[in-house]
Amino acid sequence: MTSRIEQLERLRREALLGGGEKRIADQHRKGKLTARERLDLLLDEGSFEETDMFARHRSNRFGLEKNRPLGDGVITGTGKIHGRTVCVFSQDFTVFGGSLSEVYAEKICKIMDLAVKIGAPVIGLNDSGGARIQEGVVSLGGYADIFLRNTLASGVVPQISAILGPCAGGAVYSPAITDFIFMVKNTSHMFVTGPNVVKTVTHEEITFEELGGANSHASRSGVAHFACENEIDCLRKIRKMTTFLPSNNRSAAPKIPTADRPDRLCERLDTIVPSNPNKPYDIREVIREIADEGDFLEVHADYAPNIIVGFITLDGRSVGVVANQPASMAGVLDINASVKGARFVRFCDCFNIPLAVFEDVPGFLPGSDQEWRGIIRHGAKLLYAFCEATVPKMTVITRKAYGGAYDVMNSKHIRGDYNIAWPTAEIAVMGAKGAVEILFNKEIKSAANPEIRAAELEAEYNEQFCNPYEAAERGYIDDVIYPRETRCRLIRALHILETKRDENPWKKHGNIPL
Repeated sequence: MTSRIEQLERLRREALLGGGEKRIADQHRKGKLTARERLDLLLDEGSFEETDMFARHRSNRFGLEKNRPLGDGVITGTGKIHGRTVCVFSQDFTVFGGSLSEVYAEKICKIMDLAVKIGAPVIGLNDSGGARIQEGVVSLGGYADIFLRNTLASGVVPQISAILGPCAGGAVYSPAITDFIFMVKNTSHMFVTGPNVVKTVTHEEITFEELGGANSHASRSGVAHFACENEIDCLRKIRKMTTFLPSNNRSAAPKIPTADRPDRLCERLDTIVPSNPNKPYDIREVIREIADEGDFLEVHADYAPNIIVGFITLDGRSVGVVANQPASMAGVLDINASVKGARFVRFCDCFNIPLAVFEDVPGFLPGSDQEWRGIIRHGAKLLYAFCEATVPKMTVITRKAYGGAYDVMNSKHIRGDYNIAWPTAEIAVMGAKGAVEILFNKEIKSAANPEIRAAELEAEYNEQFCNPYEAAERGYIDDVIYPRETRCRLIRALHILETKRDENPWKKHGNIPL
């Protein structure tokens, strides 16, 4: 018996070393943590339960039969974050450069299958050189097996990906299907084809960081939701994000204890909207004033900054925020903003997270570039997402709510549950200047002083239409409130809407205009 125990101890020590001390040292020299060190930082101390530590690859080509490390390049198992169970896999670059094999894929698929069965989030820590070439099509099949599970788990359990090294070729599509992607500046890269292939095919000279680095994907492509300063920052942000999320689509997000009073008034909001309707202000200040203890986890902060999305809590309950940003492009909706908003709304709806919308939108961005790139189709994604969502949906109109964009931003007409406006709200087909030019074009041209007459007509139009009261008369908004009341009003509505039940007609699935 003693010899068997000694054998077990020896094998465990071997597995814990991954690719060996030399390769671990190489990993550290690159400024990167090992696969196990990452799990130690991500998970609650002592909570990790590893699966398939003793798995080995089965390949006997190209001399691989002489090198069969335990674990085969990926560490899988379960653990806890803030006391709640999660399923994890952590790719180990010290073993064959983290390359994916048949057994490696089987380990990931196994832990993902378990996640769906037990209703726990999946967190993948990616650091891989891609498919294990020596295994040929078997490794490609392994990727497809993972892609299928990502798709089937979508909307069932939250899926989070951290890119902590290279992620290239077919490997990128597993993170792409997941809900949130975290990248690390200067050390993580994602691309379908790398700089060398790009240079060969297009003769374009480009660096790894420019092509697929964290900043590029967080600000230009929108692939990454977070660009983190280092791996520790990345893993801490993932831990924080999980506090806002339920474990699965059948449970509610955990309630976060707060000392912030639910009846707290936000006096500063009474003066936050400038008297000049064309002057910007930062909608983040509104969100932080309303949120419990001012805590706002912004998602996709560097991409499509004309719309803001992220998580807050109200009286301890997780809420997804979608807000037009007057400080960027006047808060106009364009293609990128529409897609960003739609994706976030659908995530919240998948996982029973109520939505709070802060609206100050002058319309959709005009121009041939937007039209030719499909603003109609992409704008419809945001509309579709709000229409489809059955979670509690609350809207606060702070200033402009013009044209079709008014409809799209969770109006009462598309099943908004609680729609309120500040006295500064302007709910109209368009702004006064444009409306007057259309309605009174001949009268203005024939006036003794066209500029003075136009200004008079604009003032009349503003008085009659650019206010919240006509919409309130018709029940399109539920109330006009003092801005300072916004937090307590939303919290009251949230409590009322806790028992909300809304259903869509039965269907296999809708056909969102992708």
